[in-house]
Amino acid sequence: MKLTFRVRYRTVWGENVCVILCDDGMVRQIPLSTRNGDEWQGIYEYTPNGTCRFITYRYAIYREDVCVRKELGTIPHTLYWGNLQQNHYVMDDCWRDLPVEAHRYSSAFNGIYQPQSYNKLSDGVGSCITFRALCPELSCHNQALGIIGSCNALGNWEYCRPLRMQEVQPNVWHITLDASSLESPFEYKFVAINAESGAVEEWESCPNRVFHIQPLQRGETYLPMDTEVFFALPARKFAGTAIPVFSLRSEGSFGVGDFGDLETFVTWAAATGQHVVQILPINDTTMSGTWTDSYPYNSISIYAFHPMFIDLRQLPSLSDWKLAKDFEEKRVRLNALPAVDYEEVNRLKRAYLREIYRQEGEKVLQSKPFIEFFVDNEHWLRPYAAFSYLRDLYGTPDFRSWKAYGKYDRDEVEQLCSPDSEAFPYIGFYYYLQYQLHVQLLSVACHARQKGVILKGDIPIGISRSSVESWVEPYYFNLNGQAGAPPDAFSANGQNWGFPTYDWEVMEKDNYLWWRRRFAKMAEYFTAYRIDHILGFFRIWEIPEHSVHGLLGQFVPALPMSADEIRSFGLNFRADMLRPFINEYILNTVFGEQSGYVRHTFVRPLHHDLYEMRPEFDTQRKVEAFFEGKTDAESLRLKENLYALISDVLFVPDRKNPELYHPRIAVQTDYIFKQLSSQEQEAFNHLYNHYYYQRHNEFWYHEAMKKLPVLTQSTPMLVCGEDLGMVPDCVPWVMNELQILSLEIQRMPKAMGQEFGCVSGYPFHSVCTIGTHDMSTLRGWWEEDAALTERFYHNELHHWGEVPEHAPAWLCREVIMQHLESPSMLCILTWQDWTSMDETLRNPDVKAERINVPADPHNYWHWRMHITLEQLMKADGLNELIREVVSASGRGERAKEN
Repeated sequence: MKLTFRVRYRTVWGENVCVILCDDGMVRQIPLSTRNGDEWQGIYEYTPNGTCRFITYRYAIYREDVCVRKELGTIPHTLYWGNLQQNHYVMDDCWRDLPVEAHRYSSAFNGIYQPQSYNKLSDGVGSCITFRALCPELSCHNQALGIIGSCNALGNWEYCRPLRMQEVQPNVWHITLDASSLESPFEYKFVAINAESGAVEEWESCPNRVFHIQPLQRGETYLPMDTEVFFALPARKFAGTAIPVFSLRSEGSFGVGDFGDLETFVTWAAATGQHVVQILPINDTTMSGTWTDSYPYNSISIYAFHPMFIDLRQLPSLSDWKLAKDFEEKRVRLNALPAVDYEEVNRLKRAYLREIYRQEGEKVLQSKPFIEFFVDNEHWLRPYAAFSYLRDLYGTPDFRSWKAYGKYDRDEVEQLCSPDSEAFPYIGFYYYLQYQLHVQLLSVACHARQKGVILKGDIPIGISRSSVESWVEPYYFNLNGQAGAPPDAFSANGQNWGFPTYDWEVMEKDNYLWWRRRFAKMAEYFTAYRIDHILGFFRIWEIPEHSVHGLLGQFVPALPMSADEIRSFGLNFRADMLRPFINEYILNTVFGEQSGYVRHTFVRPLHHDLYEMRPEFDTQRKVEAFFEGKTDAESLRLKENLYALISDVLFVPDRKNPELYHPRIAVQTDYIFKQLSSQEQEAFNHLYNHYYYQRHNEFWYHEAMKKLPVLTQSTPMLVCGEDLGMVPDCVPWVMNELQILSLEIQRMPKAMGQEFGCVSGYPFHSVCTIGTHDMSTLRGWWEEDAALTERFYHNELHHWGEVPEHAPAWLCREVIMQHLESPSMLCILTWQDWTSMDETLRNPDVKAERINVPADPHNYWHWRMHITLEQLMKADGLNELIREVVSASGRGERAKEN
């Protein structure tokens, strides 16, 4: 068949328009030609591939052989020929960017796509017209899209005679009509029709459309431009709960939440009128086998799930009844604990799983469903299983210290994983675990869709330097860097996550394949996701290897300053601005009675009353090594003060060019800044504000727009970004352009000069919450700072009189109601904050509800619900209250039930 593509796009000199055609996995590039640089056309002879009845395509702009721009959105143009294949198809298209309301087209707002055929034409038809429409969720599940118009073939505007269109792809509707049956010109509209009666139930809210039929040859089908169809539907706003999977508790769980518990939690959310369940990362973090592995953002694989999330109740029973009885006794003991005993839970659960694997594993690994799973996931599953086996064998995930296989070799690993290898019984165990996790999470995902609940996952910004990805694909990462965050309300010294940073230049060469695979895997289970630290896609805070704190970091990529440029701001740049400023006053003030010991051990005289760090202690890592194993309060205090001394510099050399410099973050409170003259301080502040708040906006905008359009539109999931911290002006530019939902927290306002955010002024494209897993709960925050709480009580809640010492249920309900009534599309509250409305049910120990303290690098992630899911399902008072406030806020109705 012949395909003619036409599109209007005004190019500039040197640019060309191409069609990128996708046919059952095959991608072809079709160049178009133009006479005026505005109207582009091309003809392609296409041979249909097998039984496929459609192709999809996008338009792209090329400069020489480089694609510089491509249509945005997850929905490409579609050509569907159904049961009637014509000789020639003529597509009149327009360039398509994101739909006006792109979120409506996401999998979060749409059910499971089930293709159906309608309006079949006979083979005797001469020429045809195919109308194409993009229409997301309709007002109810029992509706379909139709077309009605002013001629008899289109029902003569009679509400009972519209033609039903066919949904050929999710949200993409087509109808092909015999051109000879249409009277030219005619008027028409798209309508929502009852799927059973076929009658019109809603009319699109726009003037009648007019169509003039063009002369067509026999065997030719004309496809006018795609049309976005809108009905007068209210904005969809939903409420939901955020809770870590490990925090779930049921009567049958093994001391930690599992995927079976998550399915029950989805049921509870739906029963209380909620339509979102958000979880923390669930990837495997098994490194040391100790409680430090509880940190969910430091995984050994971006694909593999943590084995502790397997619901043992969904596996066959142990055939050894004595062993089963012993495990049951231990399960009951662990499940009664107020918090997760991470080490014991994983030790015992792993032992149980090994017994089940010995009993059932061989049969499962030979089953057809497992083989299909293995084929689909082989690219990550085999390296992960080998990595896990070698980690266990050598007692460390640090592959650099392994005696063998330290450098990844695909052929060697394939041989290690072959069924006749001595290691295969161990390798197969990890295949088995990941298969069970896949089956169980897929069950949760299907259950959530059936209940109309958005299941929202979490994609961490970093990967561990001792991970499968670092082992297999080291070229994607800067393994000598440390990712983190600059100082913020959570941590005065910044945060050092220890993750390697990404080599974006390498990733760009294959169009971010690493990320696209990662997102595609997430899309198998989730309909929405949170991008952890989305600022990292603009720039990442990279900390040198020799640093422990985050203060000596720099943004990467960034535009460093030369010495001459620094001087142009009125500041006389000197080499000593790169060294810690240490004098007698500082030593006495900071170290007090220990100052003599510090002079003798860690510093040496420079000149006058100035000192410098001794070479053996001139980095924070060297100081850290000196204090290793010393845990007494005096040693810890001395170590932290030495860290601060080392970071007391005014500028940090650029990581690539040491003759270029970055102003040190948050230096204004340090001694080196205070010793500057008032004129120098003013000059530095001018330079500092320019560098951090003005200099990089355009630069970082373009950096983000290289990556985020490709990644966020590679799957149909709803995209949410965690945009907290030191947010450049360009971040909302990109998020608004790509319709990425922002995160809004009242106690972390984004507007300068505000103490609290304006909940009623939040943007629609946002997720609002009272607090995250990194923050105290509402009740916990209420008790942290009495003066702050008093201002909130009087100025934000507008109450008079004495401030309650503890947050009563009625006050918690008021704050929750404010958030539910906000304009934000999603209002997702922590489970602890939901329960705060019921004084008979909420945890009496407020401090026990905190999940993470970001300033504490040794935080133990082990919080659990203080009641079981069974008790929660029967908590009629709380559940009715949640239903009531959700319904009253207008967030309780699901626009399209699944």
